Amino acid sequence: MTEPLVSPVVTLRDGLELPQLGLGVYKVDNADIPAVISAALDIGYRLIDTAALYGNEESVGQALRESDVPRKDIVVTTKIWNDDHGYDAARRAFDASMDRLGLDVLDLCLIHWAVPEQGLYVDTWRALIDLQEEGRVRSIGVSNFAEPELREIIDATGVTPSVHQIELHPFFNQARMREVNRELIIPTEAWAPLARGGELFTQADLHQIAAMHDATPAQVVLAWHRQIGTIAIPKSVSPERLRENFESLRIELTDAQIDLINELDRGIAGRTGMDPATMRRIGE
Repeated sequence: MTEPLVSPVVTLRDGLELPQLGLGVYKVDNADIPAVISAALDIGYRLIDTAALYGNEESVGQALRESDVPRKDIVVTTKIWNDDHGYDAARRAFDASMDRLGLDVLDLCLIHWAVPEQGLYVDTWRALIDLQEEGRVRSIGVSNFAEPELREIIDATGVTPSVHQIELHPFFNQARMREVNRELIIPTEAWAPLARGGELFTQADLHQIAAMHDATPAQVVLAWHRQIGTIAIPKSVSPERLRENFESLRIELTDAQIDLINELDRGIAGRTGMDPATMRRIGE
């Protein structure tokens, strides 16, 4: 009998255990959220990543309340959006997210983007620090920070983020930012871990590696994330794809295969989202 899969975890500096493979719900419709989260939890996912921007926190909260999986076993992440920077605004935004989620205590709260031109990210970080000290959130971190802003919030407050969520996939493997995170002892979490699919899955090397493991290219990429130490939160609304992604936990790549995937990197040309330093996309 095949043993049930359980995601390995990364223990954050404050003790929170973050599963290395979770579910992102960006652009998942509210109507689909309950079924998607129910299927994911049945499969074994224990990390759900949402955000105020996604507009589905209320449905995520509903799905958690309807699940048979104990709340204590599920890590829930949400994020403070760009319009809510500043100490007081961030606290209000946190309160609003908690109301929508229907939670007493949040597991992980992130600043979604630093938005450098506003110059408010340090005050926003101070708000999260206080919320954690008050026991309202177990762990706090950031998302999409460039190195200068990341170092600034640490220098200004003496508090290091517990995790840094960034765009990261084989076309944009963020070697430099991962090294910065390692230096600061901050685990790296990857959004768009599959580069939104499409062209990545046409790469011959990925198909060759997948064939050697009787796997799909997506499974190979998720195994690569796990083995290089990142936390990945792929999105899917299909129960079959959710299971396929979770089955990537059975795959162990060789060092040579990891090297081949690393060679797919395109540097900043591989970025699909905004540049955290400029808040613009490539070519804009």
